[in-house]
Amino acid sequence: MKARIKWIESVSFTGQSGSGHSVVMDGAPEAGGRDLGPRPMEMLLLGLGGCAAFDVVEILRKGREDVTDCVVEMEAERAGSIPKVFTRIHMRFAVTGRALDPAKVERAIKLSAEKYCSASAMLGKTAEITHSFEVLKPDGPAL
Repeated sequence: MKARIKWIESVSFTGQSGSGHSVVMDGAPEAGGRDLGPRPMEMLLLGLGGCAAFDVVEILRKGREDVTDCVVEMEAERAGSIPKVFTRIHMRFAVTGRALDPAKVERAIKLSAEKYCSASAMLGKTAEITHSFEVLKPDGPAL
């Protein structure tokens, strides 16, 4: 896997993935940024959420569960001193589908966290990562 970061100006950078996709990252205005894109640490948190959501959806689909949506909301805390690593991350999954089995959703989240998600494995070295979930019907409230 390869990636390339190019400085634009001030504290703004363009990141290009090995697959050819680009994203602008920028620092906070108080750090000299112009708020042109997510902060690099936000990108790391987004990567964790994307990795876990990918796993959960794939595990459920392979188990023939009828998943129609998956949303992961995350809240993270960082250390107060440099390096300001993540120390706590809570991931809240809202998985929508027809007749989804909550036990299978819980199992998929656990498998992602403990076996499949590379981002969880890395970030779990410095942060306590916790999970919660709810199962939603496609047209209404939780089951």
